[in-house]
Amino acid sequence: MATNFHGKWKLKQKDADMFDKFMEDCNVGLLKRQAAKMISSEHHITQDGDKMAVKVVATGQKGKHQEYTVGGTFSETEVTGDTAEVSTEWDGDRIKETHKTKDFTYTLIRELQDENTMVLHLSSPKGTECKRIYKKNVKNNLMDRQRKIPQAAQARYYIHNNEHMYEL
Repeated sequence: MATNFHGKWKLKQKDADMFDKFMEDCNVGLLKRQAAKMISSEHHITQDGDKMAVKVVATGQKGKHQEYTVGGTFSETEVTGDTAEVSTEWDGDRIKETHKTKDFTYTLIRELQDENTMVLHLSSPKGTECKRIYKKNVKNNLMDRQRKIPQAAQARYYIHNNEHMYEL
């Protein structure tokens, strides 16, 4: 069974110095690197087996949307404006993405540290490595699940989660 990355993940910890060096290695200009230090991001992931849909939402940015099957490839525009061919594969319980442009190649490995912590490992063309740690937004994920159950059951579920003992 493949690891399940489904959920809404918010960036909680970033290694700003190493991420800046990683971006510099990938030809990202100084102004964009400086702006990146101020940006918070979320990954909204829908997964059905090997089929992935990843929507990246970043403050003040247009974000991006990826849809792919692990084991396949897709194209995307990098922050530098370069078009990358992205190949994906399972690496144990992790998803490895290799991003290749005409000027550079980098890897991104997505893994779950635990059920509520996702880590992105980034490795630049010059060997700079950094981590970006995301926490699952449990409140939004609970609300997504509640939308899929009948209203009466939602009320019982909500009351049960707040440890009230009311019978509806």
